[in-house]
Amino acid sequence: MTPMRVPRLLLVAVVVGVVSWSGLRLLEASGGLPLPLPWTATAGMAVIALAVLAAGWPVRRWTRGDRSRRLDALRAARTLVLARASAYSGSALAGFYVAQALLVVPDLAVEARRERFWMAVVAVAGALTMVVAGLVVERWCALPPSDEDEPPPTHR
Repeated sequence: MTPMRVPRLLLVAVVVGVVSWSGLRLLEASGGLPLPLPWTATAGMAVIALAVLAAGWPVRRWTRGDRSRRLDALRAARTLVLARASAYSGSALAGFYVAQALLVVPDLAVEARRERFWMAVVAVAGALTMVVAGLVVERWCALPPSDEDEPPPTHR
């Protein structure tokens, strides 16, 4: 499996951000109420990032040579999938919360809008912790190259 690329994660964030910003503008223009930005969302993202790191730690120990405990290959594969899901969903959430922040930038003089802006900024930070945790754990899951992985010599 090829490692995740940061430009692809940025593309996800930008696409989700543009779509979210457009949708939020339409909602606001039609007189709709803005979507809530609870502080618990940021706490939830931090918990997810910690869970991803906790799931990846045994895999990291095993790939670093600590083979005192058996590591199930299926568990390692699931950990890798969890890491990738964390990075992609964190990117999407970051795009969504950046859109929320950008929506209120013109009205930062209003106290409620300024508070909403800072809540969105904190939520973006929470989403980025998910991205970082996913990228770190994905690297932890990478097996070191072995002599058997070398390509066979070419004959001319």
